[in-house]
Amino acid sequence: MADTTFTGRPRPTTGRDPDVCVVTCALSGVLANRRQCPGIPYTPVEIAEEAKRAYDAGAAAVHIHARNDDGSPTFAPAVFAAIKREVRARCPVILNFSTGTILDDVSDQVAYVRESQPEIAALNMGTMNYSKYSKKRKAFDFDMIFPNTYAKIIALLRAMNDAGVKPELECFDTGHTNGIGPLLDMGVLKPPLQFSFIVGVLGGIPGEPESLQLQTKLMPPESEWEVIGISHGHWRMLAAALVLGGNIRTGLEDHLYLPSGEMATSNGALVEVATRMVRDVGRRPATVDEARAILALGPAR
Repeated sequence: MADTTFTGRPRPTTGRDPDVCVVTCALSGVLANRRQCPGIPYTPVEIAEEAKRAYDAGAAAVHIHARNDDGSPTFAPAVFAAIKREVRARCPVILNFSTGTILDDVSDQVAYVRESQPEIAALNMGTMNYSKYSKKRKAFDFDMIFPNTYAKIIALLRAMNDAGVKPELECFDTGHTNGIGPLLDMGVLKPPLQFSFIVGVLGGIPGEPESLQLQTKLMPPESEWEVIGISHGHWRMLAAALVLGGNIRTGLEDHLYLPSGEMATSNGALVEVATRMVRDVGRRPATVDEARAILALGPAR
């Protein structure tokens, strides 16, 4: 957990500069579509253009889900490869590919991790109810189980290890964070670790500062962490993470609106707000090279 002794400012246990913050942008997600927000990118070119906008606004990394041209989700390795080519033609931003799927079969995910070798791949760390409830309609918009067994996690970790890809440990609840012990003991998960604490999803930990304080107590020392604040509490949770010494993520996957309530026209518009928040609390956004060092990614490939 961050130490605030003497200075009153968060001091990570890693010894790196606590004033530097890695800003990540999640460009589209898997569920939102253009009927909900016209700025959601679908094609590899559109995704790459949004990655460039996020990079220009100060993001050091982008989190990517692949889409078919009609906006439907795809896990096709060829599409991920095309996205990487298009992004790399535009900017040097760090690539973070999603591996999330409700299926037990992760052969496509293993294939594009091995073939495209993004710097980072997101890894969901436990099974949960994944639902969205409408108070207005008194009904669920969707209600499903998101299964992530250890067997599934281990298969993805082995592919990441073989490809030299850093796992980003996505933890929706405390059990996900606390459940890494067997993976460390087996040697398939190797420190230093990078955590993402997702808050505000029904079925997971609530979007409160205390949630982050508990999660950071559970993670091993020398770990890096960021907050992913879903929906209405997005900006408040970014503010909480900035005060507690964490990194932050924004983007159209997480929230569609600016703090004013106006719908964002692009991922770049969201990153502009996030980087301003970083500076307003006396920190500064990490460059790509700084983010590589902070996240223990090694040199660019």
